[in-house]
Amino acid sequence: MIVKPNCKINLGLNVIRKRMDGYHDIETVFYPSGLCDTLEITASDDSRFHFSSSGLKIPGDSSLNLCIQAYELIREHFQIPAVNLHLQKAIPLGSGLGGGSSNAAFTLKALNEMFRLGLNNVHLKAFALRLGSDCSFFIENIPAFAKGRGEVLEKVSVNLSGLYLLIVIPQVHMSTGDAYTMIQPARPESSLKEIITLPVNQWKGKLVNDFENAVCLKFPLICQIKDLLYEQGAVYSSMSGSGSAVYGLFNEIPAAEGLFPGCFVWVSSRL
Repeated sequence: MIVKPNCKINLGLNVIRKRMDGYHDIETVFYPSGLCDTLEITASDDSRFHFSSSGLKIPGDSSLNLCIQAYELIREHFQIPAVNLHLQKAIPLGSGLGGGSSNAAFTLKALNEMFRLGLNNVHLKAFALRLGSDCSFFIENIPAFAKGRGEVLEKVSVNLSGLYLLIVIPQVHMSTGDAYTMIQPARPESSLKEIITLPVNQWKGKLVNDFENAVCLKFPLICQIKDLLYEQGAVYSSMSGSGSAVYGLFNEIPAAEGLFPGCFVWVSSRL
């Protein structure tokens, strides 16, 4: 079985408060993007589980990969056979696009279908939440208003039809934990859910990512990219998550060639 785990962008991100458990309550809108990894799951020939990857390098201990954790989680509850799991990585890591979370969620969904486990979306979301706060979003994979740690999801209508999405990722990295230490949680003056009902060309200055200013202080290139996207005609631009990805929404397909040297650049077809 071959599936295509896609990433997401954040439309606004407000950090509301720090919780007693050490996490933070947030509000954001997750919006699925067409930038995808490729995940292939096949039967194992030797009755042992195998994981491999290609494409972008995945640093660190491979045993901690969320695809492996998703497989092991399912195997704790169901007698499924060993498989070969191969991940072709195209979504840059540590970019605020949720690629690892998507890999985990799509592994759960693929195993459920492959072995006819009968899990519905409620069950799959419960499993996904054990793997990461935003993993459950990728189970239904539709635009959603997220609160709590990002796991409390509410379907939301966001009209981006007809626009093009350009994602630019510079070679800088800000850990999510460090990003949280640099901001002061506060409830926003305007409702994020109300802002996203406005036309997209009215989002600038209203739909904000609370991490953006802090990350830009450490990595000014982030805001330079955002400014350049507006100069190229973006109707809205923002950093996604805690960075380092910056995206722009355009009415016309953007000409990005040569504008962002040293950066990962991806342009969607019309949304």
